[in-house]
Amino acid sequence: MSDVAAIEQLVKDYKALKNEIHQVIVGQEEVVDQVLISIFSRGHCLLVGVPGLAKTLLVNTIADTLGLSFNRVQFTPDLMPSDIVGSEILDESRQFKFIKGPLFSNIILADEINRTPPKTQSALLEAMQERRVTAAGTTYTLPHPFFVLATQNPIEQEGTYPLPEAQLDRFMFNIWVDYPSFVEEMAIVKSTTSDVKIQLNQIVSGEKIAEYQELIRRIPVADNVLEYAVKLVAKTRKDNPLAPQLTKDFISWGAGPRASQYLIVGAKCHAALHGRFSPDIDDVKAVALPILRHRIVRNYRAEAEGYSNDKIITELMKS
Repeated sequence: MSDVAAIEQLVKDYKALKNEIHQVIVGQEEVVDQVLISIFSRGHCLLVGVPGLAKTLLVNTIADTLGLSFNRVQFTPDLMPSDIVGSEILDESRQFKFIKGPLFSNIILADEINRTPPKTQSALLEAMQERRVTAAGTTYTLPHPFFVLATQNPIEQEGTYPLPEAQLDRFMFNIWVDYPSFVEEMAIVKSTTSDVKIQLNQIVSGEKIAEYQELIRRIPVADNVLEYAVKLVAKTRKDNPLAPQLTKDFISWGAGPRASQYLIVGAKCHAALHGRFSPDIDDVKAVALPILRHRIVRNYRAEAEGYSNDKIITELMKS
């Protein structure tokens, strides 16, 4: 199959996936789009929102529509690395045998990821970056494809551990899950308080997802689009010559090179999902907020003057 035909098939599968997901998930169009972009781009996702907004249900639904193995891990303060990676046991023949943990799956739902201590976070960090884990001195490769879709509650801070910046940087997207509209909430209540059970169909196989991930990487990018993405990231660094006054006034630390990489891969995927064979600057802008919002650190002045990360990024895209 040619790349042109493959992109046309990707668009069909993408639309079919969205239709299947929206049998269960009401609204949240942008959230669903961004999660699917991260999956086809071989990236990880952090979904941030208050309880009850169907973050966990969304991940469960996506796993059901993709032909992938799925494990959910509820992160708690007493969770140890061996609880997610696995551990060695002494079997009947008195030989040590490694029992794989829940990380050995295609999709990992890390529920309330900020509730576990740094020791366990470090084990997850290796899995996210290297797609492998180490136990008792032996390295094990994780299944392919492999995604971590994590959820986080921004309200409750007791008993939580802020995610290290190095780990936040491994997430391609930081997706804000907002409250539904009045009409959407009416539909949610109506569908979830009846005895109707929805049976989801598998739309895309794991092998097909791996093919689409390779396809996205092969999509060409014009130099002006590449330059725009790299300049946008450079503008977030206050000591960079390209940094405007806004950055110098309100940002302590800017985004690193991984942000530029994700902007281009995300723009490629956004273009492909809309049937285009090469991204433009608007595709970069479409994915800029969820890619950059967790990679810049505001100073006290930005907080005092009401400049959120999203507002700063939006202003930088206009400049």
